[in-house]
Amino acid sequence: MNPLRIGNFSGFYGDRFDALREMLTGGEVDVLTGDYLAELTMLILGRDRLKDPSAGYARTFLRQLEDCLGLARERGVRIVANAGGLNPAGLAAQIREVADRLGVPVRVAHVEGDDLTAAHPGTLAAHAYLGGFGIAACLRAGADVVVTGRVTDAALVTGPAAARFGWRPADHDRLAGAVVAGHVLECGTQATGGNYAFFGEGDVRRPGFPLAEIHADGSSVITKHPGTGGFVDVGTVTAQLLYETGGARYAGPDVTARLDTVRLSQDGPDRVRIEGVRGEAPPPTLKTGLNRLGGFRNEVVFVLTGLDIEAKAALVREQLSDALAKAPPREVRWELVRTDRADADTEETASALLRLVVRDPDQQVVGRALSGAAVELALASYPGFHVLSPPGKGAPYGVFEDVYVPHGAVDHVAVLHDGRRIPVPPPQETRPLDAVPPPPLPDPLPPGPTRRAPLGLVVGARSGDKGGNANVGLWARTDDAWRWLAHTVTTDTFRQLLPETRELPVTRHPLPNLRALNFVVEGILGDGVAAQARFDPQAKALGEWLRSRHLDIPETLL
Repeated sequence: MNPLRIGNFSGFYGDRFDALREMLTGGEVDVLTGDYLAELTMLILGRDRLKDPSAGYARTFLRQLEDCLGLARERGVRIVANAGGLNPAGLAAQIREVADRLGVPVRVAHVEGDDLTAAHPGTLAAHAYLGGFGIAACLRAGADVVVTGRVTDAALVTGPAAARFGWRPADHDRLAGAVVAGHVLECGTQATGGNYAFFGEGDVRRPGFPLAEIHADGSSVITKHPGTGGFVDVGTVTAQLLYETGGARYAGPDVTARLDTVRLSQDGPDRVRIEGVRGEAPPPTLKTGLNRLGGFRNEVVFVLTGLDIEAKAALVREQLSDALAKAPPREVRWELVRTDRADADTEETASALLRLVVRDPDQQVVGRALSGAAVELALASYPGFHVLSPPGKGAPYGVFEDVYVPHGAVDHVAVLHDGRRIPVPPPQETRPLDAVPPPPLPDPLPPGPTRRAPLGLVVGARSGDKGGNANVGLWARTDDAWRWLAHTVTTDTFRQLLPETRELPVTRHPLPNLRALNFVVEGILGDGVAAQARFDPQAKALGEWLRSRHLDIPETLL
């Protein structure tokens, strides 16, 4: 049987608008998938729905279809996207209206059942992560376009693969292979050189979007359309495999994929083969994301220029603390960023930034109270006083929490183009998600001369967020570098290199097949990305910070 060619045209809500047309015209493909949902996106869509109950879906996807629906129909390409967000039925209805207006005969289906908001009072949006079998049911019934609400990102690939190859819930190894391919595709150009540690090794000015050739046994080849930018190699695929993951067991609603069984090999230019993936029965519960409005936040960034930076910062902190004492915000956070240089030849490089962030349930406390106090200092504070922009009235921020519910708590349903509703039963077999015993590590490198140098000269990294936690995946590109990495970067070393993590729980997960270590840092992101608790609220650059830190590295690796 020929492989199923599944491409991606969106890795987030706001991705390159013309990617759908690029993927339709750039080469052969059977199914195109679009991932629009993230924890922050669900909050944004929830706020949209507060203003307009008919909203709650990704509007850009609808505009993309207006441009490309006829082309997709002409080429026989099916489209699967989670752009339905909080309102997949509403989006499906809108797509039908667009299709009728354009005169394009397409069958539009949707998947529902993820919305558990009513069961979680006080939430703006509460949605379970569904699997791919609802998508598969829609495609088996002939749908040309399938839109979903909250499914796992990989479900956009496992659903079409299950439909094409007739996989059943007990086909754990095959499903796990598709989950791994789906995880590589889900963030679009991150698999083709985007956000890549060694980006200088190819032309990544406009990376092409990835596609997977999935086989009936669950193995796959990751590639991209000929002539598109970026590149696909074992490193780009490894980086994406480590993104926003944890231990060796990568759990989902359909299957738990064993990341410690993944084998990667270069299969030609811009082709990486994925094989050997083993799967296990999924956990007995479904992850459910809860989004709440946490209150209001405001910030102001003071620019401190030239001499006496520390004294200037101390002065403005004392002045504002006195001004805010009448109605102190619940949370006040100061951060001095020393971007200044001595004897600088531009004013900007002679300046440091002092950032103040306040949070409170009362918008007035973080709004006029802060803006008034900050603006009143304009002529009465440190020499050279100015701010990057005046503080506003205070903006709402969100809080994310994940909880777990039994599979039976959701009514997973495929709603077909003709209105028929097909229930999707929960898995009959489940398995608790236990930790995998630590694998054997390679022998350490023999002693030899070392040189103090940045870790990133020999190690790649990719980091990301999962609720309030962050992960940092490190991988080596040679066997010798892996021998050194595996024995050198322990959890203690990790904490020393990243002082911000010293008081937080850090877990190390070795993945020898990938020559990788995956570190999970609990609580570093507070209440999640929507709370914007730190300078880098999604931990996107945490790995690059780690790569910039210096260690004693064997000279044979440099």
